[in-house]
Amino acid sequence: MGGLRQLAVPFVAVGPSGVAVCDRLKHLTAEDETVLRLVGDHLGSLASRDLKVRCAVGLDHDAEGWAARKRMVTGVSSSRWAGSITKATHDQWALARRSQLAHIQQLEAGVRMIAHRLSLPVGEKGSKHAPGGYASRREWHAKSRRLHVLTDRLQALRADWQAGRVGVVRGGKRLLNTRHHLEAARLTEEQWRTRWQAERRFLKADGESGKRFGNETIRVTPEGEVSLKLPAPLAYLANAPHGRYVLTARVRFAHRGEQWADRIHANRAVAYRIHEDPARDRWYLTASWTTPTVQSVPLAAVRAGGLVGVDTNADHLAAWRLDAHGNPVGVPRRFGYDLSGSAAHRDAQIRHALIRLLHWARRHHLAIAIEDLDFTAETTREKHGRRKKFRRLISGMPVARLRARLVSMAAELGIPVVAVDPAYTSRWGAQHWQQPLTSTNRKITRHDAAAVAIGRRALGHPVRRRTAPPPAHRSDEQGHRTVQARPGVPGREGPRPRIPGPRTRSVRAGRGANAGDQDTQHRSGRPAEHEFWRQDARPLSL
Repeated sequence: MGGLRQLAVPFVAVGPSGVAVCDRLKHLTAEDETVLRLVGDHLGSLASRDLKVRCAVGLDHDAEGWAARKRMVTGVSSSRWAGSITKATHDQWALARRSQLAHIQQLEAGVRMIAHRLSLPVGEKGSKHAPGGYASRREWHAKSRRLHVLTDRLQALRADWQAGRVGVVRGGKRLLNTRHHLEAARLTEEQWRTRWQAERRFLKADGESGKRFGNETIRVTPEGEVSLKLPAPLAYLANAPHGRYVLTARVRFAHRGEQWADRIHANRAVAYRIHEDPARDRWYLTASWTTPTVQSVPLAAVRAGGLVGVDTNADHLAAWRLDAHGNPVGVPRRFGYDLSGSAAHRDAQIRHALIRLLHWARRHHLAIAIEDLDFTAETTREKHGRRKKFRRLISGMPVARLRARLVSMAAELGIPVVAVDPAYTSRWGAQHWQQPLTSTNRKITRHDAAAVAIGRRALGHPVRRRTAPPPAHRSDEQGHRTVQARPGVPGREGPRPRIPGPRTRSVRAGRGANAGDQDTQHRSGRPAEHEFWRQDARPLSL
């Protein structure tokens, strides 16, 4: 046990801090679409210029520079559009900065792993914790060259990180590279150009509490009327007073529509974004707002009635219900999903599996325990080498999206989610729980046993089962031991309380040399742990 790492303490996951709902803008006229494209292209060009200025400033950014950028954009749009553009630009730069740091950490892990494997003799086998040397001299030579490539790349990234330089592409780097592979993407140049322009448009505005319906730039009335404030150069397109353009489409948010209506009636801030889907030739409106952080349920209250342990796998969720003492109750459940096909299909499969799991937990009024998985450091090919099947397996598991969706959906149903350390759950679950729970009528898999281990860790119990003593010592000689007693239960390793009545076939109750003296059951001669377990010395017949 000396080589095991320290386990993190289980905690109750915090719910989402924001809400976003979307609805389609139906029955738009050709004039409406033309105005939206003109406004989006104009604001998009301003956002590109502002992003260029922000990237050039780098780490020297301050409040005065932000105000200067906003004044520059205000002259060719409006103060509210300028505020939205500069804030979005700063958020995009910060996101690129975080992504750059994550890339540096990934390169550092790859360099360390290659250097370690190059230091080992060729053909040396690895262990459970670290890979061995490379299989052949040819592979060793190829990896030595790759080490130099990654080292140079890492040095360049570190220099950019220290200087505050980031690489940002408005519209997305993936779509930009698709321009050179139109045949593989099954797109014409015109279709690609349409998608590229749609992605680079800027039609989103942050809300402001106290203003009419929570947003003055893009306003949506309770009846669903959508209007937007036109930039100064496009004010001639207005069809309503005060330089506004009202769309013919009406929106009705089917999901969370009551929450949205309550916010706009109270003039609370709501952010809106209008975007086009060129593939379907549709326009959409997304409304989003922040929610106050709800105080998490105490972990002790979550553990009081037991919970459901869930093990995440590549094609299913293995779940098992546990009581407050860590005992598996009932039969294991499995909620399958198929992660093949398009991204929309995979996302729908995950949501379908999660909603079935949540409904099952809600029927039993139980919380859910899940592993706090993170495979960002495990997908590198430098660590797993030629194990392409295993790399593909862990890369295909959407642990981050699944965890985020589970927490968000559980918060709506009022179900607490407990996150536990994932270390050794599969190994220890199979070691201590798979065989005891297997019977002639029920075969338990490693994933079911891992679900039990996860649930026990969330409840504060050790994963290891407490086994009964040998048959020869199942009396008070060694002390009665409960199979599933909690660590804090008084006297779980002590003797049983004195119960009047026959206990053996040879000596009656209250008779014998040690009658009424429970201290003799301890080899050390020390008194019993609890005085209320001590038997009165008087004969029972008096």
